[in-house]
Amino acid sequence: MVFTNWAGNQTGEPAEVRAPASVADVVRAVRDAAASGRRVRMVGTGHSFTGVALTDGLMLRPHALTGVVSWDEDRVTVLAGTPLRELNELLHRRGLALANMGDITEQTVAGAIQTGTHGTGRDSGGLADQVTGLELVLADGTVASAAPGEELFDAARVGLGALGVLTSVTLRVEPAFLLHNRRRRMALSDILASLDELTAGNEHLDFFWLPHTDACLVKTNNRHPGPPRPRSAARHWMDDVLLENTVFGAACALGARVPGLIPRINAVSAAALGDSESVDASYKVFTARRDVRFLEMEYAVPRERLAQALRETRDLVERMDWRITFPVEVRVTPPSDAWLSTAYGRASAYIACHVYRPTPNPAYFEGVEEIMTRLDGRPHWGKLHTRDAAYLAKVYPRFADFTALRDRLDPGRLFGNAYLDQVLG
Repeated sequence: MVFTNWAGNQTGEPAEVRAPASVADVVRAVRDAAASGRRVRMVGTGHSFTGVALTDGLMLRPHALTGVVSWDEDRVTVLAGTPLRELNELLHRRGLALANMGDITEQTVAGAIQTGTHGTGRDSGGLADQVTGLELVLADGTVASAAPGEELFDAARVGLGALGVLTSVTLRVEPAFLLHNRRRRMALSDILASLDELTAGNEHLDFFWLPHTDACLVKTNNRHPGPPRPRSAARHWMDDVLLENTVFGAACALGARVPGLIPRINAVSAAALGDSESVDASYKVFTARRDVRFLEMEYAVPRERLAQALRETRDLVERMDWRITFPVEVRVTPPSDAWLSTAYGRASAYIACHVYRPTPNPAYFEGVEEIMTRLDGRPHWGKLHTRDAAYLAKVYPRFADFTALRDRLDPGRLFGNAYLDQVLG
């Protein structure tokens, strides 16, 4: 079997594929791999752009390792392969919700947590910051639990699968809530002049800058007492299906065929940006549909360096002869205490650059990466970058603690692969 990720830029051919349906199945797979001298990795739904999940040994597909293990009024324990979209629906039916989440729900719970998936939030962090317990199978075949206050807990929440195979996760939940979503057009120059006010004044700020223009689509989400005022079915289809996917995909395809048209295409897109508002269930507001395939690089920089990073990125795009159809996305999060969280120890801002999958642009990513690393940026573990362990050790205060723990738990690198060799050494 050949495994290919969502974007189609990573492929691997494992020697064997298994679909564990229980923790015992995972234990058996880990022990079998160790006994036969093969490496083992669990892969989620393939939404990472890096080779973080690839293996030439035993690949575990957790499609059968799904569902709720236990409920409590403020937490839920789910098996590792549970897709986020299913978890959202299960929570909603019980009147519960996650405090924050990213905008894609196709990932498995374990895959999203292990790679540091995040949304945007003034006060609430990424998925790893909502974890209250973990269960994982270690390289010796034993099953370990990790709870707050233990080093394994802080290391394994964003563990890259390097410490063990995650089998279940306990997440903090809260009563379901509504979000007031507001979309509006703003000039990038105005945003740069008011970043502090925008960030402080909104629980969730997310904005998209259209290269070759000064236009941004700004999305703010804030809690609302109700009643709900969801978008109509027609407006939902118009925004999420037609404009943001069908029309945008056609624009990307046209730009790929005639790159010289891209600035004009983006100008037309900017002119079409309009204001809208709705009030709906949080998980429906946080998430979005993404049909157009792309490649992505994302860096987290210290929050106070966001304006500089954006200005330099804008200036770089204007200076170079690139044609970029995809918007640059900006989000923010508070500090995290997960050792390898991109927000560890500092309020962070994320700058995500995308390119249309059929037209990769390595020079664009390379140029932006130079800016981000100069500003002590940390690359998203599941998105394209070229950083190695020597660089990452400088920007993660607990990097050496993580690798030392890995040395103790997996000295034979049973859970290793080429990507982990690059980023962990």
